[in-house]
Amino acid sequence: MESNGLTEILVIVLSVMIVILIALVFTYLILSLKNRTKKEKTKTKGKGNKDDKGVKQTTNSSAYNKQSIFDFMEFDKVEDNMIVQKNGKRYIMAIECQGVNYDLMSDIEKISVEEGFQQFLNTLRHPVQIYIQTRTINLEKSIQTYKNKVNEIEIQYNRKMFEYNQMVQNGNYSKQQLNRAYYELTKQRNLFEYAKDIVDNTEKMSLNRNILSKRYYVIISYMPEEASSDTYDKEELRNIAFSELYTKAQAIIRTLSACSVSGKILNSSELIELLYTAYNRDDSEIYGLDKALKAEYYDLYSTAPDVFQRKVQALDAKIQQEAVNVANDKIERIKAKSRIQKMAEEREESMDDLISQMAQILLEENRRQVGNEIADKAIEELKKEDKERKGGNANEEIKKTTRGRRSTKQTR
Repeated sequence: MESNGLTEILVIVLSVMIVILIALVFTYLILSLKNRTKKEKTKTKGKGNKDDKGVKQTTNSSAYNKQSIFDFMEFDKVEDNMIVQKNGKRYIMAIECQGVNYDLMSDIEKISVEEGFQQFLNTLRHPVQIYIQTRTINLEKSIQTYKNKVNEIEIQYNRKMFEYNQMVQNGNYSKQQLNRAYYELTKQRNLFEYAKDIVDNTEKMSLNRNILSKRYYVIISYMPEEASSDTYDKEELRNIAFSELYTKAQAIIRTLSACSVSGKILNSSELIELLYTAYNRDDSEIYGLDKALKAEYYDLYSTAPDVFQRKVQALDAKIQQEAVNVANDKIERIKAKSRIQKMAEEREESMDDLISQMAQILLEENRRQVGNEIADKAIEELKKEDKERKGGNANEEIKKTTRGRRSTKQTR
């Protein structure tokens, strides 16, 4: 009895499992049939809506989107602010756009920018390409200009320090003048230290290669095949292409100004820089376009100047600076020597008068010890001697002048 019960239970379980399996297979078949019918309906709809022109347009648009960057990069030459491609069969002009910080704008400003961009899209009647170029910020030129300014400030600081030391050593300047000179010296020193710190920080910043900048360009093209006549030569076709591209570019710049985006047409040198950076992504950070244009064929292999030439230039600069310092030193010494010599000559010429004045002062101070009468008589005698001496000096000067006049008359 127990075995018969187990067999009945197993039969029931197997029958249930078979029923479930049949239901799953049935649902799978239904779902697969539904998917097939949906695919067939979509295919028939696509065939009914398509025509030959639509197929060509979709294929051409997809091919254009894939090959757009390669078509832009291939070029023959750059002239008249245009990139010439395919032996004059296509001309390209680029517009550089300055972006706006959309996130910092208010809601009203954002709405006006969006409306302006919609207006720009609605006014387009010809294909355009938006090109974004990422560049590493090169601070080499800024650092060089800073260093030149720092050198000028250092020269002025050394000159101020030399002048202040000369004033201190001379001893003929007042304390107020020395304080004013020291104030100017400290001001110049602070300026020099501040400028030096700026150069050091800028050099450290230039070592960071993660400082990037993005530039945005709108690329427009023109094909001479669009001209109405085939009788034009290459010069006329180039002029027509330039006028057409310039008109389109100005229209784009005006419409972009409605959304606060300013633009300008790139000239030939800027187009060359754009292509040079695009082709030489890594090398443009080290060897820029200005160096490539200035360099000759041999300099492409060795860009550094000659060692001896740099040494000669450094020696010339040092010689010039030392010559200026030596000349200033000699001038200051001669000036100081001439002052001292002049003072000694004046003292020597007026030595008798100074002795007489000093003697009179001594007699006045020692009047009590000497006696008033003796002091008065001695002072009177000193004054008489001074008058006689001055009179004799005046007669000698008159004689010298008369002798000089006679000698001049005789020579005449």
